[in-house]
Amino acid sequence: MQTSSSVFRFSVPCFDIILSHLIFEALIGASFSFMVKYSMFWDQFTTPFAILAPMEGVTDVAFRQVVARAAPPEIFFTEFTNVSSYASEAGRNNALERLQFAPGETGANLVAQIWGKNPAHFAATAQGVAALGYQALDINMGCPDRHVVANGGGADLIRHPELAAELIAAARPSGLAVSVKTRLGYSRVEEWRDWLSFLLRQNLAALTVHLRTKKEMSKVAAHHELIPAIVELRNQLAPNTKLIINGDISDRCSGQRLAEQFGFEGIMIGRGVFQNPFCFETRPTSHSRQELLDLLKLHLGLWRDYDRLEPLKRFFKIYVRDFPGAAELRERLMLARNLGEIKEELG
Repeated sequence: MQTSSSVFRFSVPCFDIILSHLIFEALIGASFSFMVKYSMFWDQFTTPFAILAPMEGVTDVAFRQVVARAAPPEIFFTEFTNVSSYASEAGRNNALERLQFAPGETGANLVAQIWGKNPAHFAATAQGVAALGYQALDINMGCPDRHVVANGGGADLIRHPELAAELIAAARPSGLAVSVKTRLGYSRVEEWRDWLSFLLRQNLAALTVHLRTKKEMSKVAAHHELIPAIVELRNQLAPNTKLIINGDISDRCSGQRLAEQFGFEGIMIGRGVFQNPFCFETRPTSHSRQELLDLLKLHLGLWRDYDRLEPLKRFFKIYVRDFPGAAELRERLMLARNLGEIKEELG
């Protein structure tokens, strides 16, 4: 009796230990599956894949739907969202508006881009982005806007690599595939090797390189001559990190030729979409006046900020171009005082 009692008293703790061990293994397995699911975000796309670049005041929910109708890329990026806005009650609603999914978008083809300098805010925003259904998160380390840089975000992080590493680490516990979009350097092109080497050692899922410095803005031609060396550096330091090239890529086909020639995985188009909203076509073709104006009408139908027409008018040059009478029509549209007058001009 004594023996069986002793065995009984011993066996219960053992059972607890075994049960705890099984629960621990299950949790670790679930966590691992969660991490793998998101870390494989970039692996689902056939290379070379195409991306619409994040552009402030441009790539909102409405414009992404227009591009999707015209000729969709494989991947869209949101406008960049400030992490301190997300972390504050006053700014949360604005941040969430920027992170809205358009109809047809999912976490499988839309990447949330964020910016800022506070690691705690990065961690909170990354967790929030994951809860919204995103699978991938991009950190902006290249925006040259003086207000962004003055606040320690965007391209200013090129000058503060230790903080850049902290921000990347802060985003990781979210389970999202973490990537970075940056530039060659802050002031000098020669900074590219040290800066990109640093980023490639951060175990990123993807790295987008805009082939200009912060100082150069978009005033000079993108440094395409550096692509072979950047690809070689990536191959040496981080062969599993997807490399995306941005800067002076006008359309999918020209970008695809570059990717196939030099061996990188993705192309990102920004300003090229202003010249041609059909720039992501796999087989370029000419488009009629009606096709262009139909895209404008779609954009008008999606516009919700009825009291602010000036932001909308910046898009007119995208659609009203390259057909007889385009300049005259665009001039009349710019004089319109409300959506009704715009629609009347379009007929």
